[in-house]
Amino acid sequence: MFTGLIEDIGAVASFRQSHTSGVLSVSTTLPVREIALGDSVAVNGICLTVTATSDTVLTFDVSPETISKSTFASLRTGDRVNLERAMRLGDRLGGHLVTGHVDCCGKLSKIEYISGCHILAFTLPAAFSRYLVQKGSVAIDGISLTLNEVGATGFTVTIIPHSFEKTTLSNLGPGDMVNIETDILGKYVERLAQPFRGGTGLSMRTLAENGFM
Repeated sequence: MFTGLIEDIGAVASFRQSHTSGVLSVSTTLPVREIALGDSVAVNGICLTVTATSDTVLTFDVSPETISKSTFASLRTGDRVNLERAMRLGDRLGGHLVTGHVDCCGKLSKIEYISGCHILAFTLPAAFSRYLVQKGSVAIDGISLTLNEVGATGFTVTIIPHSFEKTTLSNLGPGDMVNIETDILGKYVERLAQPFRGGTGLSMRTLAENGFM
């Protein structure tokens, strides 16, 4: 589990792909000696398990599922990536609960600069937009952000200067793809409510009678 607060911007040292899987090595300024084999690290929002370490490099195995559902298929040596170590119980939750399980890829469609902040507009598959709510949370390449406007196939977020400078958001341009993880709370609510859905939609009375309200 992660918070969506980026600790370091690493660089892809190598990404060796064989058929549909791969081995990713990332150079970092994180204290590698404190990171054990088997630890979880989010790389551009994707939870990966550390399989090897050297002085400044972390290495991960990347599954076919990860490559097919993320932007990893286009990773190249030298690409900058957001890094965050797994949170510990008792840590402050400064962002929101991020699992590191990416839902889909989104595309940056527009960038505006207003009053010192960057306004980024993204599109995403319509099937995932129902998990986004105005002023709710979303993780973009592992960065915890607050949603401004939400539409049927897109949304906007405001990026303060600190977040723009300390993450890979400053590298993005219109047309670039990103990893998107929607808020897990919405997915749980939808799953739990499914047995109580009728032909005309979800009954508030039924939810209340079954302890959901």
